[in-house]
Amino acid sequence: MASTATKEISYEELKALLAKSQNLLLVDVRNKEEVDKGRIPGSVHIPLDLVEAALEMQPEEFKAKYGVNKPPLDAPELVFHCHMGRRGGVATDKAQERGYLNARNYAGAYLEWLAKEGK
Repeated sequence: MASTATKEISYEELKALLAKSQNLLLVDVRNKEEVDKGRIPGSVHIPLDLVEAALEMQPEEFKAKYGVNKPPLDAPELVFHCHMGRRGGVATDKAQERGYLNARNYAGAYLEWLAKEGK
């Protein structure tokens, strides 16, 4: 299967999804120490080194561990983010390799969110 380029989502697109979508799964792939300093509201913390295993879990196990429903492979609103953008891109690639073809990376990442949210 040909490698797909990482799909990206902008701050404005993410902000709109957070406001209107019930189905958005926003995954924060930073480490615990980074998340403890602040997070994007509504995000679910799955560290980058656990993303592959999480996406391979059974739905019941995923929900028990992360508190949200595991996204279906055709989930239209699956977004990963990290602190500056690189790890979110890696996580997006891993998701796409597992069949989540609509997975996207919030390339602006937490740093852009923090700057634009003025906190």
